[in-house]
Amino acid sequence: MSDEQPNHCGERAVFAHDLRDESEPEVEFNPGIAARLPRKNVAAGVLIRDEAGRVLFISPTYKPFLEIPGGLTEDDESPLAACHREVREELGIDLVVGRLLLVDWMPTHGVWRDSIQLIFDGGSLSAEQTEAIRPAADEVGRFEFLEIDAAKLRLRPSMARRVELAHRALVDGEAFYGEFGRTPYNGGATC
Repeated sequence: MSDEQPNHCGERAVFAHDLRDESEPEVEFNPGIAARLPRKNVAAGVLIRDEAGRVLFISPTYKPFLEIPGGLTEDDESPLAACHREVREELGIDLVVGRLLLVDWMPTHGVWRDSIQLIFDGGSLSAEQTEAIRPAADEVGRFEFLEIDAAKLRLRPSMARRVELAHRALVDGEAFYGEFGRTPYNGGATC
């Protein structure tokens, strides 16, 4: 077992103890099978609001659509740790990230493999906290707070659905599971 720990947001001593309890990684019964298994990307974003309840959106410098703050996890990084890192990198602030609002599956699209997208509650920022935001010039052209309906025309359709679902989860006080921004179960899902 390596002494180097993954990047996570849990208590380091507890995490180290949990890793020790796992003991040595299992050996492949059929060598090479693990390398042939599919891999998914995982991304984590955050729903941040202002005092009026509008959602914070960023204009990435590398794509034509609005996004919420967040991004892909790095190797050996938890989704929550990635969320904290991405907010720090993109907005220059440390944010208290709250509960999970949404787990959404995205299908393969173009060059991008399928992924799991998580959205956490980023809480509401005061005017002072908003003034402390310093967008990363190489990643974020600007940021703005918008009502979800006003943002829809500037979001990819799947992101508009995902943000709406996450906002509904925030209001309803529960977490949702989605597929491509839609809940697949209305009275039960069949696959």
